[in-house]
Amino acid sequence: MKLAYFDCPSGISGDMMLGAILDAGLEPDALRQALGGLNLCGYEVVARKVMRGGLAGTLVEVHTQDDVERKLTDVLAIIEGSAVPQEVKTTARAIFTRLAEVEARIHGLSVEEVHFHEVGGLDAIVDVVGSLLGLRLLGVEDVYASPLPLGRGFVRCAHGLLPVPAPATLELLKGVPVYGLDVEAELVTPTGAAIITALVRSFGPPPSIRVERVGYGAGQRELPILNLLRLIIAQAPGELEEDTVVLLETNIDNMNPEFYEHVMGRLFQQGALDVFLTPIQMKHNRPAVMLSVIVGEKDVDEALEVIFEETTTLGVRVQEVRRKKLARESVVIDTCYGPIAVKVARLGGVIKNIAPEYQECRHIAEQHRLPLKEVYEEAKRAAGEWMR
Repeated sequence: MKLAYFDCPSGISGDMMLGAILDAGLEPDALRQALGGLNLCGYEVVARKVMRGGLAGTLVEVHTQDDVERKLTDVLAIIEGSAVPQEVKTTARAIFTRLAEVEARIHGLSVEEVHFHEVGGLDAIVDVVGSLLGLRLLGVEDVYASPLPLGRGFVRCAHGLLPVPAPATLELLKGVPVYGLDVEAELVTPTGAAIITALVRSFGPPPSIRVERVGYGAGQRELPILNLLRLIIAQAPGELEEDTVVLLETNIDNMNPEFYEHVMGRLFQQGALDVFLTPIQMKHNRPAVMLSVIVGEKDVDEALEVIFEETTTLGVRVQEVRRKKLARESVVIDTCYGPIAVKVARLGGVIKNIAPEYQECRHIAEQHRLPLKEVYEEAKRAAGEWMR
């Protein structure tokens, strides 16, 4: 599996990401051709080599005279009316929607009232969609990144002089590991924060990889530090996928057990990857339950909020854990009962497990008044036939 690791010693922005992608081997003409699917005119993507702190990188500038202040509906209409791949549309929509939600929360407006200033121009749209297209053209299937540095000082924008990091950037980076640098500059822009948080599986050191290519995207100006974003394109060396998640655990001995179903439901709504209960014995031999929640790094705060709101616990243990996983995909299989989604897991390209989606099988079983195991086995049989 091909993956990308963004090493961000001097932060990240949309144009730096585009520069790193081009520097890692994507031909500029291939990017321009893919961006043609936006069906937009009035902009030009210019890429050139520059030096930053003694190292060469690619600087990307999106030249445009566009000064239109767009709302979210305007940006979404551009994306929806484009001819870019559906997966790119879906991610781009999510990025701009999240930007609008953040701006609305900061300025006390509704999402519909938000006017995009810096992030609504053609250059920002090209940065976002171009980055998504570029990673796709490089064959990247998974994205990781280092913790992000935050500078200091002030940045001038449409709302006036704002402290660095900008309020929108801080909102977007909730749950992301960051650290401060004594550099008077905006190191992470709202556009950069929105893109990277939408794509990254986890922030931290690189996973085990075999490096294939390295690219450097240059920032717009010289800084006291090396103003380059490093992109590593690599292959996962083993057959198993790997990621880092957070395990939240707490012991509870004084809560109505009827509440656990509700707690688990809320945790899954907040993005929990798994929730499970373990019977335990606590002090004085009291029977209790250990609530365990596995979440991505970005969802830790939301999960903790649910736990403290909905349970009687006074504290939660938090630890990072690494997972090894089979490569998996979800496919929809035609069966004699209709289409059913099935998860297929592989090791070295060989199918190791086929798991029909339980809720879909259950719905069909109830609809046709059939035994659930009969529907489940039919879905597995049909999936096996399809995979041959």
